[in-house]
Amino acid sequence: MERLRNRDDLQTALAGLCADAPLLADLAATCPEIPLRLLPSGFAGLSEVVAGQMISKQAAAAIFARLRAACDPLTAETYLALSPEAHAGIGLTRAKQATLDGVARAIADGTLDLAALDALPADEALALLTAYRGIGVWTAEVYLMFCAGHVDIFPAGDLALRIAAADAFGLNERPDAVTLRTLARDWRPYRSVAARILWAHYAQITKRDVLPVG
Repeated sequence: MERLRNRDDLQTALAGLCADAPLLADLAATCPEIPLRLLPSGFAGLSEVVAGQMISKQAAAAIFARLRAACDPLTAETYLALSPEAHAGIGLTRAKQATLDGVARAIADGTLDLAALDALPADEALALLTAYRGIGVWTAEVYLMFCAGHVDIFPAGDLALRIAAADAFGLNERPDAVTLRTLARDWRPYRSVAARILWAHYAQITKRDVLPVG
């Protein structure tokens, strides 16, 4: 399976993962639902991921709602057409404005084709995305997971995943990103599903939804 496109794909990938990862299978069985929560690909989806960097879900949702209202439809071209006053009213930080501006200009001038990028292998797509200012590994991985539907991406730097892994596997401390990424190698080729299981576990133990999107 190359991409997760719907809940049937998720169930197929979940079955494949759980067949080879009994600890994750047990963990998944305790979760009411393993979330799919796909976003549109392209500039709109990437904008939502960027808007959610390093802030609460509530704040991110409010900012992204203002961005969508200001740009209807939300495209690189409509974003670039916003006035400085409109930009200021959205609530994006200057750094995030600069990130979206750079990506939007690259799309508009043909330098960046997100549809073509989405179809690339994950390592190539990650390298291309992280070349843009303000798009780090976490942002690129989350975009590829939730917007492009990659099935074998694992954002090991995500704090909630580290907390969930420590709790689920009885670790004495939260694993760092390098340790968690090494652990996740055993969950290939379904690491995106493994991440979803751990986010679902985090939501269960904390009563908080910290999935990076939605």
